[in-house]
Amino acid sequence: MALHLIKLCVGCDSVKELRDWIREKLAEKKRRRQPLERFHTTRMMPKRADELLDGGSLFWVIRGEILCRERILAVRPFVDKDGIGRCRLVLDGKPKLTEPRPYRAFQGWRYLDVKDAPPDLGKRDKGAAAMPETLRRELRELGLM
Repeated sequence: MALHLIKLCVGCDSVKELRDWIREKLAEKKRRRQPLERFHTTRMMPKRADELLDGGSLFWVIRGEILCRERILAVRPFVDKDGIGRCRLVLDGKPKLTEPRPYRAFQGWRYLDVKDAPPDLGKRDKGAAAMPETLRRELRELGLM
């Protein structure tokens, strides 16, 4: 059965910024002739990795709301140059918009059950995914969306 992760997207104020950052990092890897693989490094190895690989995603919290997700393709433990165990979450690099959901700040990552995960944007609100993110945020703050 699938399981998801949720994590703060530190340094990004919008999904557009996250997408731009991913694009820049992949372009840099291409210039350096490195594998074009998107991953997020974390300190802890998820104990439930098998469940994450059964269709799980990493849900990103941006400015206090879950706004998007990236599919988890692999979970790879490794030891860094300082001898510290870490983990790479290999992601598909294609953030998919979700229905926004408020989420308070926390450290690290948390598991997110499938039943608690927000659905992809546009499943219920046709056309919402085509709106600019700032407009969607304003409409939500006004209680119109």
